[in-house]
Amino acid sequence: GNQKATHSENSQGKKSQHAEEAVFYMNCRAAYLTVLKSSLENIKSKEQLSLVLQQAGRNPSQKTINKYWTSQTTSLNFDDFCAILKKEKPATKTELLEAFGKIDTDKAGYILHDELYKILTTRGEKMTWEEVASITKQADFNCSGKLDYNKFCELYLTTSEQCCKAARDRLETDPRLRQQHFGNQTENSSEGVTLPGAKPSPRISRKTEHKLAKGDSRAPSRPSSAQSCKASSSTTVTVGASSSRSTKLIIEPDTMKEWQCAQSKGCFYLEENGEIISHKYRLHLPQRSAVCVTIKPLNIPQAQGKSCPWLSVDTALFILKESETQENLQLVSFTELQNKEMFGWRGELGSGVYWLLPFTTGCRLRKVKTQIPGEAKLVWRDEDGELALTEEFRAALLDIFDTIDLDGNGLLSLEEYNFFELRTSGEKCDQEAWAVCKENFEMKKNELTRQGFMDLNLMEANDRGGDPWDLWVTLLSLGYNKALEMTEACPFVIDICAERCKPRIKAVSLEAGGSQLSRAVCSSVLHKGEAKVLGGSENIFIYTYRSGSRITSVIENKSENKVIIHVNNEQSKNCLNNRGLTVFAVEVAPKSMMVSQHVMALKEQEEWIYSCVHSLV
Repeated sequence: GNQKATHSENSQGKKSQHAEEAVFYMNCRAAYLTVLKSSLENIKSKEQLSLVLQQAGRNPSQKTINKYWTSQTTSLNFDDFCAILKKEKPATKTELLEAFGKIDTDKAGYILHDELYKILTTRGEKMTWEEVASITKQADFNCSGKLDYNKFCELYLTTSEQCCKAARDRLETDPRLRQQHFGNQTENSSEGVTLPGAKPSPRISRKTEHKLAKGDSRAPSRPSSAQSCKASSSTTVTVGASSSRSTKLIIEPDTMKEWQCAQSKGCFYLEENGEIISHKYRLHLPQRSAVCVTIKPLNIPQAQGKSCPWLSVDTALFILKESETQENLQLVSFTELQNKEMFGWRGELGSGVYWLLPFTTGCRLRKVKTQIPGEAKLVWRDEDGELALTEEFRAALLDIFDTIDLDGNGLLSLEEYNFFELRTSGEKCDQEAWAVCKENFEMKKNELTRQGFMDLNLMEANDRGGDPWDLWVTLLSLGYNKALEMTEACPFVIDICAERCKPRIKAVSLEAGGSQLSRAVCSSVLHKGEAKVLGGSENIFIYTYRSGSRITSVIENKSENKVIIHVNNEQSKNCLNNRGLTVFAVEVAPKSMMVSQHVMALKEQEEWIYSCVHSLV
């Protein structure tokens, strides 16, 4: 009887501990998602760290922030944040009163404002007079030049709890936030995509390896990775050094010489939060025709000695069509054939309008902290004191012009210029402003010339008396760093050739791929990839698909409940993935599918092995 009672107590104790952990991690996520868009996004500054800690009911000192954000820190992920919260407990009323009691030696229950000003502006982490005044002006705990610190502590703790509650409420009421994934990097095609309905999964392989995942010190610190895994599925793909770049795609065979072609440039831009945006296009085919579609990074000449990192960025194009019966665009095909850096697709398309959505995995286009020896000079003054653009800056501007000249005619139309304006300033130029532009800068056929574009930037420098601040805002938003290297953008070029008609392609927006692109990526992997049932679960499938130089895995959850899947890549060799983590966990909503990860070779010249274990937690 005693043994049973002890066993029952232990069981209850474990349940209580798990419940406490669940509440703790829910509060962590709620606070994190109040400041950041996704729990996959990293904390990128001391200020962000301070904000998320405040949302979790903490009031971190600068000393506390510096303890976790050292000179070597470039970012902190959600797991790091949870670990910090475990160490930094919220202040209790007793602790706060003890701190004030050291100042109030007479134990009167209040502190004179003059004394408060003196202490807070001269000791410890010194506050400004304005900051202290914002405290003393609060009527709730101030009267006759005194601060009632008992009331102040009560209000402080109430405000702290309200802050946590507001974050939790927001998490509960926002379905998009509820579906956020665990991990540390955002990725534009990892959004959960709701399934239209149950359907048989193609190419099911039931020869699934069943392994219990062992605890790992590098696994995320949430319960999802701490608890033992119920079942797992492993996949291994070995890719030879020479087979990363297939030569299946023949771009210009003799049969295509008489085909009619259209071309448009575009660009992937990396946002501050790690999200990738790009141009989106509409393709019009007047009649049914055999078609060849290709996309590749744009080879623009960089200044001598500058690297061209975007040339190694993977690109793809998804072809979608509007459906009269369904709300979402339907995937027609995608560029799965590869020839060196070019990806393409050949097939037949009926007449009508199609959407072309460019895509990159984010494996190679990502935030990287690099040491820059010095800031490039953008302007200088000649002997007469006149302002001029430096040679280095002029070269960068010519590259930018080539990138934003989408139709490649050597001129910028108002439409092309407005994509540039939206990216750099968030505003558009109207017809009236364009007419003023025409009066002041060189144009041909109502389109801005290269010289006109140069003069426009020189005028901007002159407007600020030579201060390059505005020019840097433009450059940074276009993916350049302070050494004038394009490291956070990837310009590309799309070519469409049709046998029986003249295709027309037009850029219509510059934005993130969103749910349409996520759905297209998932659908392509489901239709082309190898599927495995996650051992021990009939409703969860892992799809793996290799397309040229990349491998993508998708998780499909057909069950009525959300699931957390632990992903372990520790046995992979010479690989990099879009999440930047070897071990991570993802949360998949009921009746939905999502990208688990995209993987590529770290060194393309060498063999690489993708070896991944997906485990149900």
